[in-house]
Amino acid sequence: MQGSPDVHDEHPWSHTWLGTDRLLARRLARPAARFLAIEASSGILLIVATVVALLWANSPWKDSYASFLNAEVIFDAGPVGFHLTLQEFVNDALMAFFFFVAGLEIKRELVKGELRDRKAAALPIIAALGGMIVPAIIYYLLNAGTPSAHGWGIPMATDIAFAVGIVSLLGNRVPVALKLFLLTLAVADDLGAIAVIAVFYSQSVSFVWLGGAVALLVLVWFMRRRRIWYGPLYFAIAIVVWYCMLKSGVHATVAGVAMGFLTPTDALRPDLDAEAIADRLENRAELSAEDVQQASFLIKESVPVGERLVDRLLPWTSYVIIPIFALCNAGILLTGEALRQAAGSSVTWGVGLGLVVGKTVGVFGAALLAIKIGIAVRPRGATNLHMIGIAMAAGIGFTVALFVTGLAFDEPGYTDQAKVGILMASFVAAVLSAFVLRMAASRASARELEIEAAENAEMFEQRPLVAD
Repeated sequence: MQGSPDVHDEHPWSHTWLGTDRLLARRLARPAARFLAIEASSGILLIVATVVALLWANSPWKDSYASFLNAEVIFDAGPVGFHLTLQEFVNDALMAFFFFVAGLEIKRELVKGELRDRKAAALPIIAALGGMIVPAIIYYLLNAGTPSAHGWGIPMATDIAFAVGIVSLLGNRVPVALKLFLLTLAVADDLGAIAVIAVFYSQSVSFVWLGGAVALLVLVWFMRRRRIWYGPLYFAIAIVVWYCMLKSGVHATVAGVAMGFLTPTDALRPDLDAEAIADRLENRAELSAEDVQQASFLIKESVPVGERLVDRLLPWTSYVIIPIFALCNAGILLTGEALRQAAGSSVTWGVGLGLVVGKTVGVFGAALLAIKIGIAVRPRGATNLHMIGIAMAAGIGFTVALFVTGLAFDEPGYTDQAKVGILMASFVAAVLSAFVLRMAASRASARELEIEAAENAEMFEQRPLVAD
């Protein structure tokens, strides 16, 4: 007779509609849930949204795409309100949530993660700096003295979802330490991009509105110090901070980053042990609703607020906000005339060469220099070819590069030319990165076989002869 199944081995779907044998659950819901659990799935959704935007913008229904982007989003409450197009609302409001999650993850890395240890953080931070400076220089050299020179920040950014997704698709061909290096590099790169957006790509600043935003951020800091933990209050203040940033001229997404940095990374009740609370609950003969509610509250308090928010918001930003952003920003007209103009444009070449060549040279060159002079160590199991492949993956600059394009240019011609450069360069960088990393994995495997064969031969030669 088979023993009863261990409840810990059951899938979370087992006792829900998702785990039933219904046709919709089997054919649609469960495959969708498995897809969303794949690390690269957010990058795949981003590609799908981009393809849809390109097809829509170049279809007979392209006018409806333009109408979709220009649909009005209006909030009017007397003296307070805003009037934005749908595209502006996505870029200024929804992307604030994306940057809020980015701020949470950056702070977690700074306080508890790889960026906390100076020696461990040295390599990805130095590589990220190289990967920002060299592309900006390449772009500026090709556009110096022209109105398009202001777009130098476009090729500086790395797209975490795409870059990590491409590397994840290669599975165990890429050393784990190298994946961690790329993730940390992308976080440091995001921090640099946020600084560039705040300093160089904000409009003329209204210090009255900016002062209001800063005062509210100070209030949030004070509330934290006084251990006021009422979530809806923080959410309401965050909305007002975002509105003040929108009116100030400093890009509104900076509000999301600031709130992310102010969110605690430590548990509100570090003295509590979630596992012990669950064990006590499990050992009780009878449970009341109050017991379960109290245990749930205590377990929640033992988990840092930042981690809880990332767990809740990351699926929304990865699977909803970023694809919507791509749908609203990647739709460019790809007629023969538009492509000819892009092919002869210094904007397109500046962005393209900045991402493909500049990122590779900047990331790999800075990392190699840091390793050579001894201020950083190479990721375990990584060869120079691995490092080149990862540097190429950093050239996938899709999301933030498109975002900076919208801030850098008001001229539609420059905007479209930059977007062509971003799309082409990100595709080339992804293909080259995957090819080089596969080659590095093959060479590493061949080298391991050679070493193993040499060791076996040496053991055979040293084995004493035994007479028959």
